[in-house]
Amino acid sequence: MGYQPIHNYGIVGNMYTTALVGLNGSIDWFCFPSHDSPSVFAGLLDVHKGGHFKIAPIASEVTHKQFYWPETNVLLTRFLALEGVAETADFMPAGIQEQDLGFQWLIRRVRVIRGNMDFVMECYPAFNYARDEHQTIVTSLGAVFLSSSLSLALSTEIPLRQIGNGVQAKFTLHSGETAVFVLRRTEPDGGCGLPLVKSRADNLFKETVEYWRHWLEQCTYKGRWREIVHRSALVLKLLTYEPTGAIIASPTCSLPEKIGGERNWDYRYTWIRDAAFTVYALLRLGFTGEAAKFMNWIGCLCHKRNPDGSLQPMYGIDGRHELEEEILEHLEGYKGSKPVRIGNAAYKQLQMDIYGELMDSIYLYNKYVVPISYDAWNELRLMINWICDNWQRKDRGLWEVRGKDRNFVYSKLMCWVAVDRGLRLADKRSFPAERERWLVVRDQIYEEIMAEGWNDSLQAFVQSYGSDSLDASNLIIPLILFLSPTDPRMLSTIDAINKSPEQGGLVYNSLVYRYNVEATPDGLTGEEGTFNLCTFWLVEALARAGQVESSRLDDARLIFEDMLGHANHLGLFAEETDPTGRALGNFPLALTHLSLISAAYNLNKAIDKA
Repeated sequence: MGYQPIHNYGIVGNMYTTALVGLNGSIDWFCFPSHDSPSVFAGLLDVHKGGHFKIAPIASEVTHKQFYWPETNVLLTRFLALEGVAETADFMPAGIQEQDLGFQWLIRRVRVIRGNMDFVMECYPAFNYARDEHQTIVTSLGAVFLSSSLSLALSTEIPLRQIGNGVQAKFTLHSGETAVFVLRRTEPDGGCGLPLVKSRADNLFKETVEYWRHWLEQCTYKGRWREIVHRSALVLKLLTYEPTGAIIASPTCSLPEKIGGERNWDYRYTWIRDAAFTVYALLRLGFTGEAAKFMNWIGCLCHKRNPDGSLQPMYGIDGRHELEEEILEHLEGYKGSKPVRIGNAAYKQLQMDIYGELMDSIYLYNKYVVPISYDAWNELRLMINWICDNWQRKDRGLWEVRGKDRNFVYSKLMCWVAVDRGLRLADKRSFPAERERWLVVRDQIYEEIMAEGWNDSLQAFVQSYGSDSLDASNLIIPLILFLSPTDPRMLSTIDAINKSPEQGGLVYNSLVYRYNVEATPDGLTGEEGTFNLCTFWLVEALARAGQVESSRLDDARLIFEDMLGHANHLGLFAEETDPTGRALGNFPLALTHLSLISAAYNLNKAIDKA
């Protein structure tokens, strides 16, 4: 069994953790019991050692199809062969009130629709990123896998046999017959028994479908491209951590930004940077409850600033601060892409932009959901004063470079946003504030960006002060209301970026690179793919500029709809796309789907106004 393309996977979950299911019927990534827990199946990072849970037909020629049950996160993988047609329904129960479901079941229900079909099931867990040994015990009711830190039961009525450190089964189903496999937590002496497994799985399937349909009914978006917007919303919900309201950047770690390269990171944490994009997207779709819970979690972090008054760029989903980075030397990496990293050392970086994104999200939350409290304002007031004292510091920037600190234009822009939104919020709520000082600093930042961040020869804003390299992050300038979308400087920046790399730009066949990695050393070697977030930023910048030039609005729609074609067969996007259209980087990525929602909303609005 080799590596599947990253875009061959679908995702299921229950707002605690997720699993990636391939077109071939194999679960190759599953962390348990939480998003950031050690992996149980990590075949995605090492097909030999990582572990997998596969259910597939035994047939000479099989056509594979995969789709979601409409308006849900219940995933169906269909197998079509001369012998018959069958499908596997994969899901994790959601919204279930039964006490005994606190084990977070992963349910796989196999059903033959027509004819007869032979199947093979393989379950080979590899606990703690394939570092912990385990004992396998087979019984008449399934199997139990016992490791030092976690015990799991595989419950089924299908007879199993132990092979190596896992179990296998070969079975035949006739038309209308089903087989069910339930992977769940158990105690070391708890066994694997699960009475009436088929009927319970059928009921849980129906309840889970109803849960997702009911949840999606809250969505208020009625514009164009509704199906892909709904799918993006469903993805974001899966990436939520129910106990805290945190939303992870991605469920995976160390999927490469270039096959064989070293740009491999762990994204199973929550970035403050994503706050503004998250709140904006959720509110635009009508999910105020999720926005409120996420903001409550962000608010708790504001009380836990570092001793110097700063915030970390990211935190664990439970609010923990330390996310020590570790390299797993024993795993070969996806298609040999080393190193395999868990944890993320970027949590120690100074990233000045996060304060702008945080303040923008709080401003939106105050405006559209619930007015913030006086006590919360006092915390923010301290933070804005800290920005006033520190905005001139160099940092590692939005892209978390592993090279030297610089005066990144994006970071300065977001410092401006932090102070600007603080002033707006203080005036809107009549809060006490150091208004005179904040006004002075806001204007200082603005004028410095216009002087130092602008390159006359390029007629564009650049990546950092004194640089002659473009950066797609500057496409956000009109989105944050720093400049009008029709300001001549903004239009020329868009035009400079919207050229091919051969012409000095960042756009390849409508796909946008973050920056030129050869011209702007970032402390890492190798290339990377185009960044999907940046493509949606280009769409939104063009859509807003289309107020005065209709051709830009036409371009925005063409790029957006072309970009939708780069989603996988389920409407899911990774972090990046390579020139051949393959997905790269961690998958699926929250920020890509957040920017898709924002681009769809604002492009639809611009088209309606045109």
